[in-house]
Amino acid sequence: MNVLITGITGMVGSHLADFLLENTDWIIYGMCRWRSPLDNVEHLLDRANRKERVHFINGDLCDYVSLVNAVEETRPDYVFHLAAQSYPSTSFTAPIQTLDTNILGTERLLEALRRCPGIDPIIHVCSSSEVFGRVSQDKLPIDEECSFHPASPYAISKTGTDLVGRFHAEAYGQKVLVTRMFTHTGPRRGDVFAESTFAKQVAMIERGLIPPIVKTGNLQSMRTWADVRDAVRAYYMLVTVNPVPGAYYNVGGAFSCTVEDMLKHLISISTCRDSIRVETEQARLRPLDADLQVPDTTKFWTHTGWKPEISFEKTMQDLLDYWRGKVMSEKTFLTR
Repeated sequence: MNVLITGITGMVGSHLADFLLENTDWIIYGMCRWRSPLDNVEHLLDRANRKERVHFINGDLCDYVSLVNAVEETRPDYVFHLAAQSYPSTSFTAPIQTLDTNILGTERLLEALRRCPGIDPIIHVCSSSEVFGRVSQDKLPIDEECSFHPASPYAISKTGTDLVGRFHAEAYGQKVLVTRMFTHTGPRRGDVFAESTFAKQVAMIERGLIPPIVKTGNLQSMRTWADVRDAVRAYYMLVTVNPVPGAYYNVGGAFSCTVEDMLKHLISISTCRDSIRVETEQARLRPLDADLQVPDTTKFWTHTGWKPEISFEKTMQDLLDYWRGKVMSEKTFLTR
């Protein structure tokens, strides 16, 4: 089996590649832009150099010809479409790029797959829980039929991604399945996301690189936390356990708490826990935020039998240890 992973150099894409290498005999084609950082897949580069089940191919969601070439070269049996402009905060300053990459990029990819003769892959389109946006308390937990109320250009773009994926299943008979993944994190999480920037700051404090102050944005958002390694297992089960074209699912963890409580936990496992202070920084606040992100994942659990296995505590410990390792490298980091 050939599998195409768009966005293989991201946190989720790199962990998915790890999972597939360990649990399948599939040939993995990872699509990335020529300029994409390779830090998250550094451990796969030797395999790729030896052409041992891992291949990196150039492709850009904003360039249709590159997508046609990628599809024709890989002729995939499975596609995991994970590539995106994935940072909600960045979408406020780069909304046009976000909309182009995420909505039109998904359309370009699905068209390239649709028009390639002789293939009929099962396609996972990764939407986001952010499509639900600002949800009232009475609609919790959020099920699949909750109305969309996106609270950022990123969330709007993922609403488009979601609808484009389902449209292609209904209109053209493509085997597209859509997930709305709720908050998921762990090692390799980008430092623009709250829990990862907190873990990075804590690690830098422990090394004496910055003062013992963790800079924060909105701490009152409620989140349900999942581990990225549970997430990629869910994605594998999505496409292999009786996949239903056109189906759409909420996927998420089982532990919920506010961003503030998550930060308190990270500080509690720090060697500097007694000296760390917390300070809100205006620049870290979004103009609008999705404050209640608690999913009802019954539909996905019932269909696939998937359930999260990794605890919140282990996820946070592994995230902090990941940043401790990065900080030990003696590189200079932006304190963002």
